[in-house]
Amino acid sequence: MKVNKEQKRKKNRLQGFDYSKNGVFFVTICTIDKKNLLSDIMPINVGVGALNDPLVQLKESGIIVQKEIEKMNDIYSDLYISKYVIMPNHIHLMVEINGQSGSSGAPTPTRANESLPKYVSTLKRFTNKKIGKSIWQRSFYDHIIRDEDDYIYHLQYITENPKKWLLGKDEYYA
Repeated sequence: MKVNKEQKRKKNRLQGFDYSKNGVFFVTICTIDKKNLLSDIMPINVGVGALNDPLVQLKESGIIVQKEIEKMNDIYSDLYISKYVIMPNHIHLMVEINGQSGSSGAPTPTRANESLPKYVSTLKRFTNKKIGKSIWQRSFYDHIIRDEDDYIYHLQYITENPKKWLLGKDEYYA
């Protein structure tokens, strides 16, 4: 029996969460069919049996993704990428959403339900256009950062992801 891919797709929104609030999100975006199009993870040995933090060697498409992420920080005033890593077949982003004050001085609520998908869509569209083909799978995964421990855990996850990749322990969200 053939299974429709859409039947296996997980919901990527937390039921009952107010996405209109400002917040921090851990976001994962994968390439189509998880093809290794973005980077190579290179081991750096520093002595007998020692493995230092590996080098993330960006491919041409990964360089484009990096430039677009950095450019997007200048475009979006209410959204900031505080940390990211470009892996061979996916990227992880720590996205901070903070609404800016309106002209009246009253705070304008940031709508993560609109801002985050719009950001991801724009990033995908810009990178696809510069690369010359569509490289991203449909949708993305986001995790709402719930507290300081969760924030620290996901920052560390981003930092350690290249080493986990080399060790075959990269179990990213997707």
